[in-house]
Amino acid sequence: QVQLVESGGGLVQAGGSLRLSCAASGRIFSSSISDMGWYRQAPGNQRELVAAISSGGSTNYADSVKGRFTIFRDNAKKTVYLQMNSLKPEDTAVYYCQASIAISGVSRDHWGQGTQVTVSS
Repeated sequence: QVQLVESGGGLVQAGGSLRLSCAASGRIFSSSISDMGWYRQAPGNQRELVAAISSGGSTNYADSVKGRFTIFRDNAKKTVYLQMNSLKPEDTAVYYCQASIAISGVSRDHWGQGTQVTVSS
């Protein structure tokens, strides 16, 4: 059974930084993991893409976080990270990691349980 385990959320003041981590566990090879990403959902809002990274390292960011957030991954550790700098109160949300993982030749999306990020003004 594949699980994505997130860590690193918390409470921080505006202008501060946090780093989120998400590790994939279970009987999978690192080569089975293709795209990975971070999404967030604030109360009353739909879940939105924050950043994504391909297995080759190509990245994509939401306009609202460009220049402040950095997504990167360690394929050997099956882990994706989100470095968040210059945090703003509007970044407050539950952050979810996502990974596309192929098992027995079938690829599907897996999700973490979510981690709360709260930015105080």
